[in-house]
Amino acid sequence: MASNFFTHMEERGLIAQTNDGAGLAEALEAAANKSPRDYPGVYCGFDPTAKSLTLGHLVPLLGLRRAQDHGLTPIILFGGATG
Repeated sequence: MASNFFTHMEERGLIAQTNDGAGLAEALEAAANKSPRDYPGVYCGFDPTAKSLTLGHLVPLLGLRRAQDHGLTPIILFGGATG
């Protein structure tokens, strides 16, 4: 199921440019043959110094949700290492 994520995002016009799209698609294809515990993860980091999350944070959060729907592990980081 993870192998469909890159294609799904590309078809929806959510990927503008990649260095090695074919390589990424192959890596996700290989991950699909492993157990769900070994699937690759995707992450997004947020700066904790802001008072709150805004509507602009929704796009990457929805991307994480789409990744989760395709069997990838979403990881959300809050902390000084994000900025």
